[in-house]
Amino acid sequence: MGDVSSSAPDGLPDPLAPSPPAMGPPTRWVTETGADHSQWYVARFRGMAADGKDLDGEGRLVDAMVGRRARILDAGCGLGRVGGYLHRCGHDVVGVDVDPVLIAAAEDDHPGPRWLVGDLAVLDLAAQGEPEPFDAVVMAGNVLGFVAPDTEGDVVRRLAAHLVPDGFLVIGLGSDRGYPVAAMDRDAAQAGLVREQRFATWDLRPWRPDSDFGVSVYRRVSS
Repeated sequence: MGDVSSSAPDGLPDPLAPSPPAMGPPTRWVTETGADHSQWYVARFRGMAADGKDLDGEGRLVDAMVGRRARILDAGCGLGRVGGYLHRCGHDVVGVDVDPVLIAAAEDDHPGPRWLVGDLAVLDLAAQGEPEPFDAVVMAGNVLGFVAPDTEGDVVRRLAAHLVPDGFLVIGLGSDRGYPVAAMDRDAAQAGLVREQRFATWDLRPWRPDSDFGVSVYRRVSS
């Protein structure tokens, strides 16, 4: 990534340069994993891609839900597999992840989208040079299970704030990740979102209360 603290010709900070991203409390991705976890994660998914595994299911669903050339935020983007797929479909994609190692891998593996380091719990993309809202936000890969404890609602609210009216947020999360669907629905409602659908898989199998995974679709209420 480029240096966001670029300077004006006289050596003073450039007032037009994007601000460094705000960061909240340490995430579980940092506190509950080892020093080499990020490198292991990169190698794992690159290996799966090399083996021809289907890594695009989440992206296919989102692509089917938006119009052409939509503006999409890949929240907790990791190596950029979802956002990279959506970019190849012709969408305008921004990806955000708290881990700079994963952002660097996304830049290498999926050129085209803008990949940014950022904390979803305090996300303000306007401060990072992306003021335009999004038609859709996708949060795949159990991202809410890796945010800092008790910030799940903050993440939902910050993502909702980045949507256009009538835009949608889709969240994939396992039922064992400490954030029950009832709490998610409550936080989404407080953020001005209405739940439209909940599935058990990204290929739209029916969700039941005993499902071990959920794909929840929330729509921002039009003003």
